[in-house]
Amino acid sequence: MSEAVSTHTPQQANITMTGAAVKHLQRQIKREGHGIGLRFGIRKSGCSGYAYDVKIIDEIEAGDKSFPINSELTLVVANKHLPILQGTEIDYIQDGVNCRFQFNNPNETASCGCGESFTVDE
Repeated sequence: MSEAVSTHTPQQANITMTGAAVKHLQRQIKREGHGIGLRFGIRKSGCSGYAYDVKIIDEIEAGDKSFPINSELTLVVANKHLPILQGTEIDYIQDGVNCRFQFNNPNETASCGCGESFTVDE
């Protein structure tokens, strides 16, 4: 199991990335030749309500909360997404030839059968 890198805001938001997720993100940024980190958020989608949304970013936008992961990487979350993402661990899983981010979110109350979307009690 990878060691989690803890990130906090003054409001005590707690979102973590495992060592495997950090290494994958660093490789992706190096491969693309740009980026300061990862935007982690949610969007309305699927049969269960929400889907996770991640993308490499070059800048932090107004309304974002930034979490330094290390001297080279920053995790960025829109303030409006923090309540649903609070406590989430971002991991990177390699299963044979399949690789993917996995989100371990304690706020999820259900997910769809295909695993593409999830529900939270709001």
